[in-house]
Amino acid sequence: MTAPLSPLSIDGLRDAFERQHYVCDRALATSLYLSLSLGRPILLEGEAGVGKTEVAKVLAAVLGARLIRLQCYEGLDVNTAVYEWNYPRQMLEIRLREARGEAGTATAHDIFGPEFLIKRPLLQALEATDGTPPVLLIDELDRADEEFEAYLLEILSDFQVTVPEIGTITAEHPPRVVLTSNRTREIHDALKRRCLYHWIDYPTAEKEYAIVVARLPGVPDRLARQVVGFVQRLREADLTKLPGVAETLDWAAALVSLGATEVTTDVVDPSLGVLLKYQEDVRLVRGDLAERYVAEVMAEVPAGG
Repeated sequence: MTAPLSPLSIDGLRDAFERQHYVCDRALATSLYLSLSLGRPILLEGEAGVGKTEVAKVLAAVLGARLIRLQCYEGLDVNTAVYEWNYPRQMLEIRLREARGEAGTATAHDIFGPEFLIKRPLLQALEATDGTPPVLLIDELDRADEEFEAYLLEILSDFQVTVPEIGTITAEHPPRVVLTSNRTREIHDALKRRCLYHWIDYPTAEKEYAIVVARLPGVPDRLARQVVGFVQRLREADLTKLPGVAETLDWAAALVSLGATEVTTDVVDPSLGVLLKYQEDVRLVRGDLAERYVAEVMAEVPAGG
């Protein structure tokens, strides 16, 4: 099978992402470019909230392709992810044949044909017929069971799936596949070998500021810098769950909604629930630690800074 070629250069892909308000560094742009050029799935790993899922959404927008998303969870099976049979319609077909006196000549193929299939995300991605390969997002693969992970091997290797009653269905236009993992468990080596790999880390202060400006252009510059400075300090604290970029954006938007023009303890303590999702973390930060971080960011980004 010939690998689909991308018309975009690495820099062109990076610029296209930035036009979609996603700050994409060169390393990520290179990994995505190679994934497109070689026709290989890409596995994105990193902590929750660093923008892995958004990569697939923006890639679909950049390519003008349909985004098909499979959200993984414990217990995910073939019926939910790939296909299942439309049993009510099959039973209706059987009754209609009985009414017409054709029950005796009916075969399994008469009720186990493509028209009786309910296509779930993976099969939808393989059978896309609009001429533009879709972007298939397999999100949070680490939440699924290892058995399902093993099932993906055929799909990721040959872009095909086998339906016992019908046969093998192969993609005419293989989808661009993006898998994400929060690394709550290790993904098996057999699957990783079928993918390109890229780790998305928490951003530097400079990059996170650029993200806030790109996604929330209405946030005052000083407030944006102080928000980033405060969150960067939180990531150095001994917290149960460090805030991701998503929480940074949510908090910046929340402070604007509160009418804040700078980060002060008056607005920090009541709004910590936007940043932190565990009571133990809120209790640790609220009060003295928050006051210290506020003082540091106020000194770092003073009035007029």
